[in-house]
Amino acid sequence: MYEIVRKEKLAANIFLMDVKAPMVTHSCLPGQFVIAIAEEDGERIPLTICDYDREKQTVTIVFQPIGASTEKMAALNEGDSFHDFVGPLGQPSELCQEENLEETRKKHIVFISGGVGTAPVYPQVKWLHEHGIDADVIQGSRNKDLLFFADKVSEVAKNHYICTDDGSYGFHGMGTNQLQALWDEGKRYDWCVAIGPMIMMKFVCKLTKELGIHTVVSMNPIMVDGTGMCGACRLIVDGKVKFACVDGPEFDGHLVDFDKAMERMQQYKTEEGRKKLEFEEGDTHHGGCGLCGGDK
Repeated sequence: MYEIVRKEKLAANIFLMDVKAPMVTHSCLPGQFVIAIAEEDGERIPLTICDYDREKQTVTIVFQPIGASTEKMAALNEGDSFHDFVGPLGQPSELCQEENLEETRKKHIVFISGGVGTAPVYPQVKWLHEHGIDADVIQGSRNKDLLFFADKVSEVAKNHYICTDDGSYGFHGMGTNQLQALWDEGKRYDWCVAIGPMIMMKFVCKLTKELGIHTVVSMNPIMVDGTGMCGACRLIVDGKVKFACVDGPEFDGHLVDFDKAMERMQQYKTEEGRKKLEFEEGDTHHGGCGLCGGDK
């Protein structure tokens, strides 16, 4: 069992939890995620590692309840425990690896977060800051009430730009509007990391491609087992089949087929849609085990 040692409501319907998970904190890095199960026979929920404390052996997760399983998670309190908490899963951020430090120091980096995407942006910027590397952050939100982590991001970012869709706080507009405004003012970047809703990442990539900024996105498709076997998180990247849980979650945003990914997410919500995907995708429908479905 994995005890919740801290719970906090960050903003309207957005929660933070620190979870005791020694096996995860032993080796996790920014960019990776966990699979959390609130109760026995509960749904497997993929959640980005928002922060971690190796000494206290805790992992920080941030989530927004959107269905029955995440509502049950939100009902848990300090002292309660998750039935299971598996990780670290996925590949660490390319920027947050010791072997890449010298190359990373040469980059002019901007992060663009949308909504709850600020949670996975923060640990990367924090890691870079701790290693003496500057990065700017554009933090986007629909409105002021949904903003969170603004103080924490400001502590680790070189420049922190907050924008809201409705203009209730900071720059009036979306993250793409803020990036374009900074570019028009003469601000130059050669590396962008965009994390947020899929439609937001699509339009960030559209702009950065025009501006000639290499862009990395953290993909968040439907995910079930988190180990590359179920195939639910199948993506098309540079014309090739990839699985977000094992090949990602980070990919070159200019090579991701966002339209296909968003269409697939919608189809995966119904039994009819899942059967249609299974037929269309054939042998590539399932993931790395080669055995899912028996005859795969």
